[in-house]
Amino acid sequence: MKVHKMREYRPRIGITMRIELDTDRFYLSRHYSEAVEAAGGAPVHISLIPNSEYIAAVTDGVDGILLPGSDSDVDPLRYEHEPHQALGHVHSIKDETDLLVLEEIERRRLPLFGICFGMQVLNVSRGGTLIQDIASQIQGAIKHEQGAPRDRPSHRIRLLEESRLASLAGRAGAVVNSHHHQAIEVVGRDLVASAWTSDGLVEALEDPRSDRFVMAVQWHPELGWERDLLSLALFSCFVSEAGQYAQTIHPQLVNARQGSE
Repeated sequence: MKVHKMREYRPRIGITMRIELDTDRFYLSRHYSEAVEAAGGAPVHISLIPNSEYIAAVTDGVDGILLPGSDSDVDPLRYEHEPHQALGHVHSIKDETDLLVLEEIERRRLPLFGICFGMQVLNVSRGGTLIQDIASQIQGAIKHEQGAPRDRPSHRIRLLEESRLASLAGRAGAVVNSHHHQAIEVVGRDLVASAWTSDGLVEALEDPRSDRFVMAVQWHPELGWERDLLSLALFSCFVSEAGQYAQTIHPQLVNARQGSE
């Protein structure tokens, strides 16, 4: 006799994509989706279409949002700075889409996990500002663009005691990879810094409000989740929060999706 068992519910995690301007293609590194899936989530790609109705429709169907890294920089005009000589490429369609997604996240209190560019655009959306080029603007900075191999942990971070990140990292602290030339300058509203490098740059942000999950990191945990315990813990915690959000917001839908095998 066949034994029927309940399927485990997989929270749907929306991930905004990148754009390749030369070929007009949306794309995304495989590592983000693979890390979400390994943590128990179901990745859903979000096209870079900066239309508020489209973004609202997409977020209707997800339980959490991952804002990934990008090969572009946030337009400094969005935080009232003039462009620095070392500013990288600016993709307006990426900025506009991610900012619309962040508006929906705030309105719905959707769980959010931001990575690299994702942390930077989150900070800008909250009224914060960015250092446009670490090497030329920060005296005594360590190397933040480590190059290959990309998953190699290259520098230590100092953690804020009592932070969510510190609880995930444990007493051992953390050594992380590094692939960015910009950084947080002024922290935006309803955000607190929860990690720093030895040169004082912010490596993580959290929203301290108790009614939502918002965490963002400057490094790339999607590159190390198979071997690094903190990277895996970050994705597992995020997907778990998305699952709790789904159960709270639409429990009947969760139960219907679970079904039986």
